Amino acid sequence: MTYACFDVAIADHIAHITLKRPDAFNSMIRDFWNELPEIVRDIDDNARARVIVISSTGKHFCAGMDLAVFSDGQGVGAAGGDRYVQAESFRRHVHHLQNSFSCLDEARMPVLVAIQGGCIGGAVDMTSACDIRYATADAFFCIQEINIGMTADVGTFPRLCKLIPEGWVRELAYTGRRLPAHRAKEIGLVNEVYPDHEALLAAVLETAREIASKNPLAVAGSKVMINYARDHTIRDGLDYIATWQTGMFAPAHMAEAFTAKQQKRDGDFPNLVPIRKKM
Repeated sequence: MTYACFDVAIADHIAHITLKRPDAFNSMIRDFWNELPEIVRDIDDNARARVIVISSTGKHFCAGMDLAVFSDGQGVGAAGGDRYVQAESFRRHVHHLQNSFSCLDEARMPVLVAIQGGCIGGAVDMTSACDIRYATADAFFCIQEINIGMTADVGTFPRLCKLIPEGWVRELAYTGRRLPAHRAKEIGLVNEVYPDHEALLAAVLETAREIASKNPLAVAGSKVMINYARDHTIRDGLDYIATWQTGMFAPAHMAEAFTAKQQKRDGDFPNLVPIRKKM
């Protein structure tokens, strides 16, 4: 399928989603918000890959929300009618935007993101919903919303406060300053910084291949447990992993992992199965 904002390639159990509007700094036009969840949910629901990689093209990873979305009369900038009815509709619209990124957090497989240049506004919301972030040395993050007179509302604060110290979130949110890649690594927002885009992509895809070689059920279980631990108490997390293991502890998968290691080969594990949504 052809998309306005993305190219999608799937090979060797890795789904590579690429933002493809470099001349517009990959800004998030209306198509973006509809296409991304459609792509991710198709990969997830149909178990098309074991890992998702998101990368971009051009000088900047993403300039955030395209200004046209604020003024096209179809959503964010829509006006007219009863003020309270409009407010209820706007709340639903924000939920739609939030869900466009929540699909990354909710996908069964890990989502790795490779960031070059600017990661601005809505792009911070998007990347904070990914499992692991990597960046080039020239990359920077900016909570741009404060600079245009609004509060970030698509996921930055609920997620970023779980990723970096709260003081940094507050400084970035209140000032709109740029957070350079080296500082982002120091405070734990990105795992590694690479000298250029080519080196970045090579390293991220290599990590994706390593993850894809592991047992998909164990990887999916790890993501579920990490997300659950993030959102719950330690006691709840311990109880949930015990319940998970009761149903999905797989001795045959472990035996294959041990055998593969002894034979110095990748394990032969079953893929996740598509999610049955229709009876």
